[in-house]
Amino acid sequence: MRYTHCFFDLDGTLIDSSPGITHSVQYALRKSGIEPPPADTLTCFIGPPLLDSFRKYFHMSLTDATRAVAFYRENYRAGGMLECRVYDGIRHLLDRLTENAVVPVLATCKPTCFAEQILAHFGLRDLFAFVSGPELDGTRGEKHEVIAYAMEKLGLSDTDSILMIGDRDNDVLGAAAHRIACAGVLWGFGSRDELERAGAAFLCASPLDLEKQIFDSDDTK
Repeated sequence: MRYTHCFFDLDGTLIDSSPGITHSVQYALRKSGIEPPPADTLTCFIGPPLLDSFRKYFHMSLTDATRAVAFYRENYRAGGMLECRVYDGIRHLLDRLTENAVVPVLATCKPTCFAEQILAHFGLRDLFAFVSGPELDGTRGEKHEVIAYAMEKLGLSDTDSILMIGDRDNDVLGAAAHRIACAGVLWGFGSRDELERAGAAFLCASPLDLEKQIFDSDDTK
């Protein structure tokens, strides 16, 4: 096998988390005194760090954005985190990797405590060798930091043996910071153009397509 480890993003890659995230963003905006737009216009919040997104899309100061993240987490903890579903084909893909000695690792910008709970809820936690995400205080808030932390904890140095898998440009760019190839998935919340511009090594239309690329292609790098 070309790859020994596959690093997965969570939101938009393993799970469709749009209802819980967008509803929690709406809640945070209301608590911040801002009338929220429709939920389907807030999918830009899925993937990148929340603090950055509140500042970028609603022009908040660092203080206001930090407060908005706290409001978001009120709703998310109260049930928003489980307003999601595992994409069809993901469980089969993870099983196939494990059966072929390819190690799945979670590398997400969602706080580790939430990511762990979501994986456990859907019966996926045991399929991952390690879960790498930020702390609630913002430590490891960027994708390249999450990837670096996973590599450190797993003792990985051969970047050619790692494949990052994600749906947004921050997945591709975070991987590139460590000279790791990234497969861009088209079933999530990033566009083909976004992923191509970021430099994704290849694009996949479905989990089955990704499985074929990992196991069948000699030209994925």
